[in-house]
Amino acid sequence: MNDNFSYQFGKKVYDLSSRTFVMGVLNVTPDSFSDGGKYFKPEDAIAHAKQMESEGADFIDVGGQSTRPGAEEVSQEEEFNRVIPVIKSLVNEVKIPISIDTYRSEVAEEALKNGALIVNDISGFNFDKNMAPTVAKHKASAIIMHIKGTPKDMQLDPQYNDLIGEIIQYFENAAWKANVEGIKQIIIDPGIGFGKTVEHNLKILKHLGELKRLDSPIMVGISRKSLIGKLTNTNDVNDRLEGTVALNSVALLNGAHIIRVHDVKAGVRTARVLDAYRNVN
Repeated sequence: MNDNFSYQFGKKVYDLSSRTFVMGVLNVTPDSFSDGGKYFKPEDAIAHAKQMESEGADFIDVGGQSTRPGAEEVSQEEEFNRVIPVIKSLVNEVKIPISIDTYRSEVAEEALKNGALIVNDISGFNFDKNMAPTVAKHKASAIIMHIKGTPKDMQLDPQYNDLIGEIIQYFENAAWKANVEGIKQIIIDPGIGFGKTVEHNLKILKHLGELKRLDSPIMVGISRKSLIGKLTNTNDVNDRLEGTVALNSVALLNGAHIIRVHDVKAGVRTARVLDAYRNVN
């Protein structure tokens, strides 16, 4: 089993097994579940990305389409118009790697041509057959997320016969596609909230260590999700920080390498405390 994940993103080399890494979420959308509309204007998005970098983010993940439960698709042209100008600016404004959060290969292509280094595909290469070849062509890295269904229908009635076993098989298939295409660096994300009940999500976190057999860094995206709202009875997504910190801590204790967060300062502080705890013999 590999315990050394030394990954290169452009000129930066990150040993993802050396400490916890933090990915900051940048939603360039009017309708994302958490901060939709807040950073819709490019100048607001760029200012927020710079703030996240100053707070200790290791990556910025730029998304132009909401994938919240029940979300409607936006046109490819609209997604282009939202994310590409921001990415073009960000590569000159921040020194940390930029990720494009999309399941469309043409959006990924344009983002990678303009300086993005990572594709965060919620479909794990399944929604667009050209995604894996596109990532490979640009020698980019891929975040492969597990999803059951699509954002529009994933939360209607998610069921599994063997939750962890099915997720592992899904990642094995995605890793095979990546290997065939020649993608050298993949990160896996079990997709908290993407076709899962509260119980499914908690079970994934409890058994996260079982994903280590896949020999890939593990990223977890829990920040402000409805799981926390249901557990803490908080309807306001901006009132879920304590739940986010608690579940990120669980994820880190159980083997996560990267946490994807909206609140970067809190995420970085959580990571440093947990890293100190884990490093004690």
